[in-house]
Amino acid sequence: MNECKKAIILAAGRGSRLKGLTEDKPKCLNTVGGRTLLEWQIGTLKQCGIEDIILVTGYRSSSFNSWDIIKVHNSDWEKTNMLSSLLCAEREFDQSLIVSYSDIIYCSEIVKQLQECSKDAVIAYDKDWLMLWSDRFGDPLLDAETFKIADDGKIREIGKEPTDVKEIQGQYMGLMKFTPHAMDNIIRWTRKLSSGPDKIDMTTAIQGLIDSGYPVYGVSTNGRWCEIDDEKDLIVAEDLFSKGLIKGI
Repeated sequence: MNECKKAIILAAGRGSRLKGLTEDKPKCLNTVGGRTLLEWQIGTLKQCGIEDIILVTGYRSSSFNSWDIIKVHNSDWEKTNMLSSLLCAEREFDQSLIVSYSDIIYCSEIVKQLQECSKDAVIAYDKDWLMLWSDRFGDPLLDAETFKIADDGKIREIGKEPTDVKEIQGQYMGLMKFTPHAMDNIIRWTRKLSSGPDKIDMTTAIQGLIDSGYPVYGVSTNGRWCEIDDEKDLIVAEDLFSKGLIKGI
């Protein structure tokens, strides 16, 4: 088992689809169940024995001044994407780490699955995604991405536009684990890009690793998480919380 006691939370973006709810604060400072999304993430990570937590900031970074947490700032947050935010924390790639989007809530069991997996690059995905996406969007294909995984656990395809739910064996969550070796390969892959990493999202980077021959594996969950992308998602998340389908620490 790869020891994994470090995490990076990517919180540079504004989250403009939340409209006025991010006018004066980053997306992850909105609340579900009386706690900010960031409090959910930090609490869950600490429950898994992760005390070394790094926050990549960008939009309204001063909102985190009172937070007792290591911060790395992406000064180009308006022009860049998730991969660039992750690379801002390159000095932290000295050990295996959990990488988490800042607009998701997840249970500790999913993090523990990532920690316990011996593979270098591991992505959490939800096999029961269809119900959640139907609640969020009505038509689940409006926002879903392809996810294809082989019987040996290797991801074959991720992040493309699907035409049928049969192309989706699960849904990418924005929660993953990388060892230093995997991060070295991500960095090498980005250096081959003629346009650089600025506009590259995470699933494109993961697919790039896969296409280069580097194995990326998946660990699955059945629900027990949610994503907050817009105001409707807040309503869906509160409903999941009230039903005990996502649980606080």
